[in-house]
Amino acid sequence: MNQTSDNGLWNPDLAPTTPAQRTWRAWHFAALWLGMVIAVPGYMLAGGLIDQGLSAGQAVGAVLLGNLVVLAPMLLIGHAGARWGVPYAVLARAAFGWRGARLPALARAVVACGWYGIQTWIGGGALLTLLGVMAGRSLVGPMVPGLGIGVGQLLAFAAFWAMQLLFVTKGLEAVRKLETWTAPVKVVVCGLLVWWALSKAGGLGPILHAPSAYDPGGAKAGRFWRDFGPIVTAMSGYWGTLALNIPDFTRFARSQKDQIVGQVAGLPGPMALMATLSVITTSATVLIFGKAIWDPVALAGNIGGLGVLVGLLIISLDTVSCNIAANLVGPAYDFSTLWPSRISYRTGGYITAALGALIMPWKLLESTQGYIFVWLTGYGALLGPVAGILIADYWLLRGTQLDVDALYDRTGRYTYAKGWNPAAVAAFAIGVAPSLPGFLKTAGLPAAAGLGAPWTGLYDYAWFAGAGLAAGAYWAAMRVGERRGSGRPVAAFEP
Repeated sequence: MNQTSDNGLWNPDLAPTTPAQRTWRAWHFAALWLGMVIAVPGYMLAGGLIDQGLSAGQAVGAVLLGNLVVLAPMLLIGHAGARWGVPYAVLARAAFGWRGARLPALARAVVACGWYGIQTWIGGGALLTLLGVMAGRSLVGPMVPGLGIGVGQLLAFAAFWAMQLLFVTKGLEAVRKLETWTAPVKVVVCGLLVWWALSKAGGLGPILHAPSAYDPGGAKAGRFWRDFGPIVTAMSGYWGTLALNIPDFTRFARSQKDQIVGQVAGLPGPMALMATLSVITTSATVLIFGKAIWDPVALAGNIGGLGVLVGLLIISLDTVSCNIAANLVGPAYDFSTLWPSRISYRTGGYITAALGALIMPWKLLESTQGYIFVWLTGYGALLGPVAGILIADYWLLRGTQLDVDALYDRTGRYTYAKGWNPAAVAAFAIGVAPSLPGFLKTAGLPAAAGLGAPWTGLYDYAWFAGAGLAAGAYWAAMRVGERRGSGRPVAAFEP
């Protein structure tokens, strides 16, 4: 392929990977996933389910099921990256058009900015707690007007935010090396945390026999199956971001087998293990402290001692490695595709970091209800339709075949209607719209307070409903266009 930046759709960061760049083996992908799975948000995911009233077994089961479900689109979309060497933002041009691809790229980027901010807030909190333990007092400080956090929290957040920018200049290879070497260390630290929990709670028995709020006589008795579906939806949405931009990583795979084996080994099993470690520890906090402490940074502040210093250092290291891999690589490419000739991968990373700070991520972690059912389910409603469209386009309509040169050509087969594929845009709207009323109500907007079934029902299954509706609408529209005699899959609405 002979492309230059003159066409406005190409730059060196978006170009297909060369054979020399395809160095990732299965164990690299497994280590990458292990590093991203064993992270504070993953810990909080399962711990939050304990806070919501699930038993240890129910919480682990929900997390495992959700991750088995999301593994399917992960492998299907990742196939394109490994086969054709293109990142997610470029792959999306096949379905949405070279100009329309900016829509799913921007949707994915905005969500990733939120995650980047959340991880940075967690890392800043670990840093502040570490300094507080060393100083022997709280360093939160007086509240900052309008922000709802202390001066110390703001300064720690800013310091951690600045520290992560150093990795933006090092590129994706530095991320791979960091994840590969830190993953085993984090496994050991999690094991030590569980050992502490078991020793303080009197063994595993009291933890496993702790009642669920859904048991007969419990606060949520009789509601388990009604709530379990929405919970699994939120668990699936947790990796809904990576399910889209996984080609950003699989494009460096040595072979298709490497990305498949690496992801199968690295995602569902370690995620279930992380959930088990989290629910054991969080359940133990109920017995030890009388309440569920689902935030490991807050838990560290309650434990005290030298072990806390080591643990907080590991949390900080973990947050840097996970945040860069999971929440900066994807949006950096996504922002780059908005203006390839001017926005490089590095510049896209800077944009991600800036937006991650501006969203005030501490607001998203004020409660487990907000974290799980507003944040996770909410962005699942936005990204699920994109996953459905990409899978339908690549697998059902194109049979995994792509014209790579045309992905970087303004006048090629992916031009559609002036760079937009109306079928994809319409399918995206069809996938998102049914979940919007439920999101507004769950988020607590006064105008949506009176909404009820059937308007809010689909939100409980937002990722699944959105992906299914969008895939079906897109496939139907493109088939109609094909039958009109074009000889190739095109938008039914293309002039």
